[in-house]
Amino acid sequence: MSRAQCEGLLGKVRQELDRTLEFWLSHSHDQEFGGFFTCLGREGAVYDDRKYIWLQGRQVWTYCRLYRKVPRFHRQELLDAAVAGGEFLIRHSAVSAASTKRAFAVTRDGRPIKVQRTIFAECFYTMAMDELWRVTGVKRYQAEAMAMMEQVSRWVREDPAGLGRPALPGAEPVNSMAVPMMLLCLVDQLEEGDEAIAGKYQELGAWSVQQILQHLQRKGAVVLETVSADGKELPGCEGRLQNPGHALEAGWFLLRYAVKHSCEELKTMAIEKFVIGPFEAGWDPEFGGLFYFLDVDGHSPTQLEWDMKLWWPHTEALIAFLLGYQVSRDPRLLQTFNHIFDYTFAHFPDREHGEWYGYLNRQGTVTHTFKGGPFKGCFHLPRCLYLCEQILDSLLGEAQAS
Repeated sequence: MSRAQCEGLLGKVRQELDRTLEFWLSHSHDQEFGGFFTCLGREGAVYDDRKYIWLQGRQVWTYCRLYRKVPRFHRQELLDAAVAGGEFLIRHSAVSAASTKRAFAVTRDGRPIKVQRTIFAECFYTMAMDELWRVTGVKRYQAEAMAMMEQVSRWVREDPAGLGRPALPGAEPVNSMAVPMMLLCLVDQLEEGDEAIAGKYQELGAWSVQQILQHLQRKGAVVLETVSADGKELPGCEGRLQNPGHALEAGWFLLRYAVKHSCEELKTMAIEKFVIGPFEAGWDPEFGGLFYFLDVDGHSPTQLEWDMKLWWPHTEALIAFLLGYQVSRDPRLLQTFNHIFDYTFAHFPDREHGEWYGYLNRQGTVTHTFKGGPFKGCFHLPRCLYLCEQILDSLLGEAQAS
């Protein structure tokens, strides 16, 4: 990558990150009860004041990570909002006083409304608490993170009964890729800068990698979203489902792990099988953009939104290809990154009001004008822009030194 090209991309990414954070800083803070509004319309107006716990955790993590890693975001307003969000989570996210299970959604003042039988609210609670500890030094936050990590690991690997999922006679155990992906993400989060914790979770990290690799099926030709508990392809629609965005996200998680542990074979597999392969399968040759879902055998996916273009798969693709290029210096990856960048920056950003639209139809027309909802908050986009900025900064430094 030339110095001029790197500077141009870096300028656009920085500007977009600044605009994105300003949107959430301006519109999402609940000054009365703490925490964040995430159901925000195009201009930032709150259209629903319920709070989604996984998005609360994600926003706390985002604010803390930017405060800690990016000098221009080392601002008191970010830290204050993150602490308020973290305290809201501690006070109000549990389903009950006797439960470690976190709610999926709560009222504005923190009364539980809905619970999901999954681990994801708890995972983002863990990430939020760990980052809060890192920026504040308050050990209570680290204790919360470690305790929840242990609970999540027990649910996944030992006894899922606490999730509230009934054991049904026709429901066979499965390996859903989102689960080991999240565990690998948590291991990466918790072990940063701490050899003792890295040692504690070494086996869990390796297990998570192997669980993700089980999704590589048909002699390495495809990445499937769900496989059997012993790593075999499942029958029916569930077994044929591909989610290109998830595969790309798994790809850069695996790549970070491979770099950290000097695993050359895993680096190559992550790039070739979890980044390049899913992109080639998922890119729409007619209108551009990544399909949301695909059926590996070419049947029409049962998900009605299968051909929509969502913001988050494109953010994962940007991270995956840029990180892949940084690690390998393979020009194919840079070329594809530029291709994705051009499509994404042409279709998703709202130049008038800031932030990005989340949902487009196949042709690339905006279908939902809101900037946040139950599944879109202050996370995927700022995480992508922050990581891309870091990588581009590093590449620019190398270009200037040469």
